[in-house]
Amino acid sequence: MAENGMNSVNVDSMEEALHRLSKKPGVKAWLMLDRTNGAVLKTNGQIAAVRPVRSIKPETALPMPTSGSFSTDVNVNTNNETQAAQELASMVWSFLSTAGSLVDEMDSEDELKLLRLRTKKQEFVIVPEPKYLLVVIHDTPPA
Repeated sequence: MAENGMNSVNVDSMEEALHRLSKKPGVKAWLMLDRTNGAVLKTNGQIAAVRPVRSIKPETALPMPTSGSFSTDVNVNTNNETQAAQELASMVWSFLSTAGSLVDEMDSEDELKLLRLRTKKQEFVIVPEPKYLLVVIHDTPPA
């Protein structure tokens, strides 16, 4: 019974942290992905504005979660946003897998802790955690 209370506290504190993150200046959007398969667990912001929807092959699409910690909390407003989130999640999953393979090839005892991908328009910060991946997309400050 105490374990359920702890999980509730952890979820509440995570919800609060994600809410604060959403309010930070320059944050365009964030996604939380399942660590095991890359499925979208939660989103915030307008993903379709960051990456417009394009059709992807069904065999490369990531699964939608059916159960798990945050599976009922997918916060997307439209089919367009849902598809954009799934497409972006698929690209991030592929990028993370490739980066993880690079780290493994360099040193099998090392592990990936953070990825930053900066473009002219925005920056992606990808934080792999044990149960999920957090992807934050924010404005790139002017030079």
